[in-house]
Amino acid sequence: MTEYAILLYANRDDLVGDGDGTEREEHDRYSEEMQEGGTMIAAFALESYETATSIRAGGITDGPFIEAKEVVLGFYVIEATDLDAALTEARRNPIIHQGGGVEVRPVEGFVVRPTSTE
Repeated sequence: MTEYAILLYANRDDLVGDGDGTEREEHDRYSEEMQEGGTMIAAFALESYETATSIRAGGITDGPFIEAKEVVLGFYVIEATDLDAALTEARRNPIIHQGGGVEVRPVEGFVVRPTSTE
């Protein structure tokens, strides 16, 4: 099995909140399905892009200060037999019909900090 990172994107101009929470609930259900099926290895939802601090050769700035229209909302890592299987799984992500998109990339390396025994 190969690990694939699936990055979730949305147009930053469309990020006005979730209103009644139904979009988030749909993502939660999708996540639970992948966890129960043993596909998902890890998942991370990121705070608003406005909370980002960027580091560049010229120094540190508050905010992403990028000219891109899309921002990364989060990412998750799955196991799949091949890229086609990973793409099939990624197409099920609710972000796609909610106006965003996904990017699927093979994971080159994977490190998990061991759990403390204390």
